[in-house]
Order: sequence, then structure tokens, then C-alpha cells
Amino acid sequence: MKIPAFGNSRQRKPKSSELKSKFQIQPLSRWHPGIRQLLGWIVTVGSVLLCLLLLPTRFPGMELLGIGPNWLLIWVVAWSVKRPVFFGAFAGIVLGLLQDSMTSPNPTHALSLGIVGILTSLLQKQRFIEEDFISIAVIVFGMAVLAETIFGLQLTLISDDAEGGHSLRKITDIWTYYQRVALASAILSSLWAPVVYYPLNRWWQRIKSLEQLAKGVRS
Repeated sequence: MKIPAFGNSRQRKPKSSELKSKFQIQPLSRWHPGIRQLLGWIVTVGSVLLCLLLLPTRFPGMELLGIGPNWLLIWVVAWSVKRPVFFGAFAGIVLGLLQDSMTSPNPTHALSLGIVGILTSLLQKQRFIEEDFISIAVIVFGMAVLAETIFGLQLTLISDDAEGGHSLRKITDIWTYYQRVALASAILSSLWAPVVYYPLNRWWQRIKSLEQLAKGVRS
């Protein structure tokens, strides 16, 4: 009695491997430079929109004294840490205006985030910081305190102007409240900073290295 051969099943295996090779995604280095640049902008804009959506949300474990992480500030720090001062300031102002559109334009967040972008770029330019999670967390902590202080100062000036120098809200009450806001925002933002910084920094570094490689090949 002959045992039936299983040759047919063996012949089918190369076909499945051929199908996998056809649908295999090409490495990013083989993509057209224009497509890579477009994909880079899509990821950058998409990350900004994601931070905007996360800003008003309050997930369990992401809230302290009713305050959540300042996702836009984290994004501005991640963007500005390796870029010139102009790009840091521009990104901070744009994201601040976007936040104003979701909250209130007066007082504005563009001023505080613009200053955050400038100072972060200057820190990296002077080589005062090293690129690791601890340094980024420390920067985010300090910038969050600064941003809330600037916002509280704007609110104090606006309240004084509105009441002709005799505001119903005392300056001490405003600053007492914003001290707690600044501390809570700084703690949460510094803890969650690596979640935003690490993937975006890896992606921007990858795109930049591919662009430099493409320029070297052309020259």
C-alpha cells in the first residue's frame, strides 16, 4: 500500500512567500523624497491635533487638583529643543493661538508658549542641557511653571484694567490659585513629557537623517 505524497502542500509554500513579498512595505529610505516630506508633515500636524484633543480630557491618573498635563507645552519643548529660536517661537505662537481658539483669546496662551519655545531653543543652543528623559522632564517642569506664571500675570493686569485699578479679585487670591495650578501642571507635564518627546524625536531624527543622506547622494 502506497502512502500518498504531500508534494502539493510543499509546492504551495513558495506561492505564499511570493504573495508576502509583493505586499511588503518598502523601507522609508527608498521612498520618494517628496512623499517622505509629506508624511513628515502629516505626522507633525497629526501630533499637534492629538495634543489639542488630549488637552481638555481627564483620564484616570492624569489629573492633579483638577489640572491635567499641558500637552501643547510638552509639544513645543519637544519641537524647540533641537531647532533655531525662530522656529521655536513660531511653533509656540501658533499652538498658543490654537489653544486660545478652544478656550479664550484673552488672556492669550500665545505669549507664554512663544516664550517657552524661545527659551527652550536658547537652552539647546548654549548646550546647557543634555538629550535624555531627565533633562526634558526638568525643562518641561520649569517651562510649565513659567507659562502659568505669565498667564497669571496677564490675568492680573486684565482684571486691574477692567475695574479701573480696583479689581474685585485680589492679586493675592489670583497668585495663590496659580501657584497651585503651576505646581500641578508642572508635575504632570514633566511626568508625561517622555510620552510625547520620545516618539516625535525619533521620527524627526529619522526624517532629518534621510534628507541629509539624500542631499549627500545628489551632491
